[in-house]
Amino acid sequence: MEYKIIADNGDDSSSVSLSDNVFAKDFNEDLIHQVVTAYMAGGRSGTKAQKTRSEVSGGGAKPWRQKGTGRARAGTIRSPIWKGGGKTFAATPRNYEQKVNKKMHRAAIRSILSELARQERLVIVNEIKQDSPKTKDLNTKLKALGLDNVLLVTEGFSENLHLSARNIINVDTMTVNNISPVSLIAYEKVLISVGAVKKIEELLK
Repeated sequence: MEYKIIADNGDDSSSVSLSDNVFAKDFNEDLIHQVVTAYMAGGRSGTKAQKTRSEVSGGGAKPWRQKGTGRARAGTIRSPIWKGGGKTFAATPRNYEQKVNKKMHRAAIRSILSELARQERLVIVNEIKQDSPKTKDLNTKLKALGLDNVLLVTEGFSENLHLSARNIINVDTMTVNNISPVSLIAYEKVLISVGAVKKIEELLK
């Protein structure tokens, strides 16, 4: 399929041939939901922890004798009903990761890229270049393209681009090797260079 390339001033300059295998797939909502849910679940720390009565320090001696005190029987000060005691059903560290194989992950990215192209939310330019780490310069370029909520996808890491974009709200940068279903759907539009497009096609062919 042919897709337009946008010039720096926002006008159509030329076109690029996109692979139908990557940019012309059906939108698979169920698959994308599963992959995105698994991706976000994997980001949970799962480090919440509490101590049971056996893990709380102290409590080795019986607080008082069994009979004759007039008080209720007690075997340890670390009982869950005592202040400072262990938790009855203590939370333990857990792993929230969900298995998503490589084939599903790639299929989800193909489906999202195809939908972005259909909705014209995919903006392709010849290159995304930043000569100096200046937020003002990048902001001017994005305004010329009519972009204010956008993910910039590049072929490789650019420190100047990263430093320029980090202070702009709703703008982020990412390399082809780091893109994920969550990052692609998090922004209104995706700005990508021709070189990055070709690299994505190689990775997802």
